[in-house]
Amino acid sequence: MAIMEMNAMEQDLNLAQLKRVLETALLTTQEPLTLADLKKLFDEELANDTLRRVLEDLRADWEGRGVELVSVASGWRFRARPESQQFLDRLDPQKPPKYSRAVLETLAIIAYRQPVTRGDIEDIRGVTVSSNILKSLEARGWIDVVGHREVPGRPQIYATTKAFLDDLNLRSLDELPPLDDLGALVESGPAASGSGSSEEPLEGEERQTVSSDGDEIDAQDAGSDELACDGEMSNAVDLPPSSAADALGRAPQLH
Repeated sequence: MAIMEMNAMEQDLNLAQLKRVLETALLTTQEPLTLADLKKLFDEELANDTLRRVLEDLRADWEGRGVELVSVASGWRFRARPESQQFLDRLDPQKPPKYSRAVLETLAIIAYRQPVTRGDIEDIRGVTVSSNILKSLEARGWIDVVGHREVPGRPQIYATTKAFLDDLNLRSLDELPPLDDLGALVESGPAASGSGSSEEPLEGEERQTVSSDGDEIDAQDAGSDELACDGEMSNAVDLPPSSAADALGRAPQLH
């Protein structure tokens, strides 16, 4: 009986040490840590299931506090609870970014219909998609080129990234919110304070874009898009909740 009690005490001590090391690593690292990263902290080989159980136990330890342990696409990390963010924003007050309707509709189409080409996006939205919108979403790290469609011109195929899911505090695309809620979620996410690129041409320059088959076309028409990412650009608009949904609702089914 005494031996069993001693073994139980040793296991409790090992568990406490394990949690303390994991907690320290996660609190002092800005980027999410995968299970493989966390295993490097220990000499002993830990099974994934064991590590997940300890992480869930650690998550429970932080319940009811201002910081929570969450699992996102790229791993585990601590973050401030959403209800605390309004107070933290007072330490570094910034005007929240405003994304144009074109940006959020493009992002929504890629997120919910991926993988898609620029031509697919244009078919759904019914207007020419400026290359700067795609470049800005790529620069933000939210979308990436994942291949080329084997048709004439071999257009690039776009999909969202793990960073997109991380910034929305999601583990997988299956956790994407209802389409009408995507705009609000993007503009309130951790990456919302990042910078984007303006699509406005310089004085005297003619704006051009490239069609899905590679030909340059004049984009200064009623079908061209305006981009605003930082709340400082002209043409910034609040996305009506249904606009992205309307764009997808008008869309033919992609194959």
